[in-house]
Amino acid sequence: MKDDPTVPSEARFETRAIHIGQDYRSETGAVIPPIYMTSTYETGNPGGFDYTRSGSPNYRNLQTTLASLENAQHCTVFASGVSAITAIAFGLKAGDTIISEQNIYGCTYRLFERVLRKFNVDIQYLDLADAANHARIAEIKPALVWLESPTNPLLKILDIAAISEVAHSVGATVVMDNTFASSLLQKPLDLGADLSLLSTTKYTNGHSDALGGAVCSNSAEWQEKMIFAQKALGLQPSPFDSWLTSRGVKTEAIRMERHSANALELATRLEARADVKSVRYPFLPSNPQYELARRQMSGGSGMMLADFGHTQDEALAFIRRLRLFTQAESLGGIESLVCHPATMTHASIPKDIREAAGVTDGLVRFSVGIEHIEDLWADIEQALKA
Repeated sequence: MKDDPTVPSEARFETRAIHIGQDYRSETGAVIPPIYMTSTYETGNPGGFDYTRSGSPNYRNLQTTLASLENAQHCTVFASGVSAITAIAFGLKAGDTIISEQNIYGCTYRLFERVLRKFNVDIQYLDLADAANHARIAEIKPALVWLESPTNPLLKILDIAAISEVAHSVGATVVMDNTFASSLLQKPLDLGADLSLLSTTKYTNGHSDALGGAVCSNSAEWQEKMIFAQKALGLQPSPFDSWLTSRGVKTEAIRMERHSANALELATRLEARADVKSVRYPFLPSNPQYELARRQMSGGSGMMLADFGHTQDEALAFIRRLRLFTQAESLGGIESLVCHPATMTHASIPKDIREAAGVTDGLVRFSVGIEHIEDLWADIEQALKA
């Protein structure tokens, strides 16, 4: 992505999020670039645009912003996070192998198992939070190593640098799904990953009103693959969703600070209760990967996992008693959400595989929003007491 000469090279994340990716406004002086709601362009225009599936000023602006925020040379945006996953998978060929962290997003698992396997792509799942399993990467010699950190929903923290070193020793490409951490709190490419994937629907946009995905990299070869997949598979976002995401990302830093502070406080209070079986949050000192999380991330993000010792029915009843935490799919918006992974985000994973990875019927996943902490805490307390 090109540098913006008006933004100092040493500008911090907060400044770059607001000032980089603001092209195509010179004709009017608009402080915020407009939405280009057109399906096609006159041939020979200065921007080189032809058909919106192949590019839009709104795509380009968002790509420029996200590349800067991820410390990447390249970025391609897509219609959703799953579209971004699909674009990467499209770069594989029959006979290739993926080594994946065993605890991943349910839709990623579904794509791997129900689509890629039909095209003779092998997928092997390992607990990559266990350093003893890293050597398996060198033995198997995969084409891709697929990581999430923190993972969805168990919030496991993976050593991105260590895994990348082993993967690169056998020529494997490392994909890091950075959705739960966000571009502010973690820089996968700086840690050794080759591709940083975002569901921009989540923390990047932050307002639960637009779908999107992105893949950032420093590889010209992978960038060509991403552009080809965007065009050939029709994975492009709408100009309106791109514009909304460009607007949302401008407040990512301040939102993530509040998400992280609220989630840490709630996790700390819940952990102190005798009637709570377990709480998982990256920046809780009791987290077995606490030191690694502090080394890789600048904040714990807004995702929190709790087990209240409930059965599935009891867990769902608790969720229904909450008032400020809306039961819904997705995460990362300004509002607080609650999810029962076993019946929602990870329902597509067979029960035995899901439970073997640690996704049990009693787990409750919280996407902690930016509301006042005392209101959120009072809501959880009343639901537990009831």
